[in-house]
Amino acid sequence: MSDLIEIRWHGRGGQGAKTASLLLADAAFNTGKYIQGFPEYGPERMGAPITAYNRISSKPITIHSNIYEPDYVVVVDDTLLESVDVTAGLKDSGAIVINTTKEDEEIKKELKGYNGDIYKIDARKISEEALGRYFPNTPMLAAIVKVSGIMTDEELLNDMKGSFKHKFAKKPEVIEGNMKALEMALSSVKRI
Repeated sequence: MSDLIEIRWHGRGGQGAKTASLLLADAAFNTGKYIQGFPEYGPERMGAPITAYNRISSKPITIHSNIYEPDYVVVVDDTLLESVDVTAGLKDSGAIVINTTKEDEEIKKELKGYNGDIYKIDARKISEEALGRYFPNTPMLAAIVKVSGIMTDEELLNDMKGSFKHKFAKKPEVIEGNMKALEMALSSVKRI
């Protein structure tokens, strides 16, 4: 891992992009890294585009601004590819991870010439199979960890188990499904 990794998340209100960025920050912190995790809102309503950010480093972070040249971009909702320039500032040495079922060539066309690595995952299928409902943030969290190498799969799974026990203390029945979604996503993200 380089000294500083910057990640920008694109999603829609209610899909959990903000929550996933905060969970990633917590997990990275628990592995001894310095972190930042914060959202940026436009109109605060369900379905409106939102952006969230992570900075993760092995050294203290002194930058306190939005991220304009991310190493990685996570797209939680592929309909945003049509309306948001998700690759703006994205380094060619980085990667983009998209929740989609679209064909590879269609994705490449929508990314308008981005030359870095492109990964895709069907977070809908994973979350519906593991959780019985569509919650794309858990699979997308695992996908960005896998692609970026911020931590090992084992570190993520161990940390998330503890986080989910705390987060879902009043709904322990959802812990197993969320853990299954993470495990499935770690083995399902594909480079195109």
